Amino acid sequence: MLQHVHERASQARYLTKLVIATDDDRIYDAARDFGALVKMTRFDHISGTDRVAEIASAETADIIVNIQGDEPLIDPDAIDAAVLAMIDDEDAPMATLKKRIEDESEVLNPNVVKVVTDLAGNAIYFSRCPIPYVRGGATVHFKHIGLYIYRRDFLLQYSNLPVGPLETAERLEQLRALENGHRIRVVETDYDSLGVDTPEDLERVSTLFEASVLR
Repeated sequence: MLQHVHERASQARYLTKLVIATDDDRIYDAARDFGALVKMTRFDHISGTDRVAEIASAETADIIVNIQGDEPLIDPDAIDAAVLAMIDDEDAPMATLKKRIEDESEVLNPNVVKVVTDLAGNAIYFSRCPIPYVRGGATVHFKHIGLYIYRRDFLLQYSNLPVGPLETAERLEQLRALENGHRIRVVETDYDSLGVDTPEDLERVSTLFEASVLR
């Protein structure tokens, strides 16, 4: 699975270097086996953002991309779209992706994080609850796709930002930026996040991957 993520991410046009960050010897060895650049980090990081920040502190790139290692079908074009949003919006410290929800069951699913944005495409809020709440008529709901783009300087200070009550309640680390007054640019994508968190997820993704290879 990790190798599939690495291979797909390497197809993104705007990534100049790809590093696998881990505190697990098994992941380290697996990454080395297929030739990836991999670095060990401290084991006490409380989030993936903190782990990425440790790696970024030794790098000089202005823009850092945080790609989850459990999404073997990650779309290289989605990565590029988020990176371009940061390039085009020089004042944005952070960017991420959203996908229109087509399966209505996902709106009520707390494991599917929803996002609402302002008219300029900046995040207003992320929640496990259905947002916006619809009192009448129809609306479009968007799910958050957990790919993050950071300005390096912002990422290095992210871990020092105070954790607010919203992040604590929702257990969504991206709320730390909003609660501390920082803007998050949100780009719409057709890519549908398919993270692997359970054996059932693995079976579903394996079936989709086999189907894509056969095509």
